[in-house]
Order: sequence, then structure tokens, then C-alpha cells
Amino acid sequence: MKLIIAYSIYLPVVLCLTFYVSKTLFSNSKVYMMDIFNGREEIAMATNKLFETGFYLLNIGFALVILEMYLYNDTYQDMIETLSYKLGSFSIYLGVVLFFNLYLFMRGKKKSAEKKQFNSAQA
Repeated sequence: MKLIIAYSIYLPVVLCLTFYVSKTLFSNSKVYMMDIFNGREEIAMATNKLFETGFYLLNIGFALVILEMYLYNDTYQDMIETLSYKLGSFSIYLGVVLFFNLYLFMRGKKKSAEKKQFNSAQA
């Protein structure tokens, strides 16, 4: 019974965490995308949406892969400790993926700036 409670806590929490991080990241990344694609809004927003979709797939998929839980003592303490480990591990993973996405945005911004500088030097 406690295992079902643990699953019913784990799944909504990881889904909410994924949703919150995604909305925060991708609503703020529009500025980077506009800069990377030189103000071409259509391609910037399409690319941002593709990144967002991939973010959801990757993170929800990982949350489901690590879903399996074992409660060795079948106590509430064991349930809380197992949930803490699972949710903490997922949060760390989500943070790493977030910073990797930020790295990609910054790298794209840097490449865009280099291209603009190269184009202006040739003109």
C-alpha cells in the first residue's frame, strides 16, 4: 500500500517539476533564439518549440525509466527516504539538463555573434 502512495506522490511531483522548469526555460529562451536567428521570429519560435518538445520527452522519459521503487521495510520512513532519493536524483538530473540547454543557447548566441562579425568585416 505504501508503494502505491509513493508512486502517487512521485509521478505528479516529477511532472510538475518538469513542467515548471520547461516553462521557465523556454519562455526566457525566446530572446536567445531571436538573437541566434537574427530576428527571424518564425524560425526562432519553431526551433524553441522543438527544443521544448525534446526537453519534455527526455525528462518525462527519464522520470519513467527511474520510476521503479522498492520499500524494504514497508514503513513510512522507508517510503519518505525512497521518495527523497528518487525526487532528489531527478531534480539533480533536471538541473543538469537545464544547464546543458543554457549552454546550447549561449553557444548558439556566440556562433551567431561570430557570424555577424565575420559578415560585417567582409562588407
